[in-house]
Amino acid sequence: METLKFKTNIKCGGCIATVTPFLNADTNIENWQVDLESADRILTVTTNESADEVTALVKKAGYIAQEIS
Repeated sequence: METLKFKTNIKCGGCIATVTPFLNADTNIENWQVDLESADRILTVTTNESADEVTALVKKAGYIAQEIS
């Protein structure tokens, strides 16, 4: 497992509710959270997925996720 971080356009609790089913359905994601206090709305994911796969899941939910280091 590794921890990946993404800059997102997820901005509120409603947005989190929208992405939750997509991220929770992936059995390779152990844990995730969005820091709504951060200006970049950082999504932190503990996963076996690649950054591209996580980005695709977030995109399916209608949001943007850009990996940061």
